[in-house]
Amino acid sequence: MATVRSKTQAVWLTLFAGALGLHRWWLGGPGRAWALLYPIPTGLGLYGVLRMRDLGLDDRLSWLLVPWLGLTLSVAALEAILTGLTPAPQWEARHGAGSGASHWGTVLGVIAALMAGATVLLGTLAFAGQKYFEWDATAAAAPLSAQNISVLKP
Repeated sequence: MATVRSKTQAVWLTLFAGALGLHRWWLGGPGRAWALLYPIPTGLGLYGVLRMRDLGLDDRLSWLLVPWLGLTLSVAALEAILTGLTPAPQWEARHGAGSGASHWGTVLGVIAALMAGATVLLGTLAFAGQKYFEWDATAAAAPLSAQNISVLKP
């Protein structure tokens, strides 16, 4: 018999600790193996945030690392939404009878996950897009200035 796991608790745990994979450990099952991989991109993203804090916004390695944190937080929010929207019979078959009812806590958790996930995802896309075009502009400006200097010389 599987241990009874509340859907409401699973939604909130996924929202707050999903980027580290703790929800997978708590729920058990075949997804537990994936929990070992969750901290890797989250840690890389946190390292990028620390690098950016210490070295400034011009550090290109942090430009590449910070979006990983945003993506893992967005994935955790998506998983919280999917957990909260799992039908009660399917949830009870996996996690015990009487555990699949959706209460106000579940609904509020799904709403919070939707708001947080959308905010983080859009922020991550805006940051990554801005840094990509800044990087592209600085790379394109260097050869142009060298060409302009060579044209001016007799």
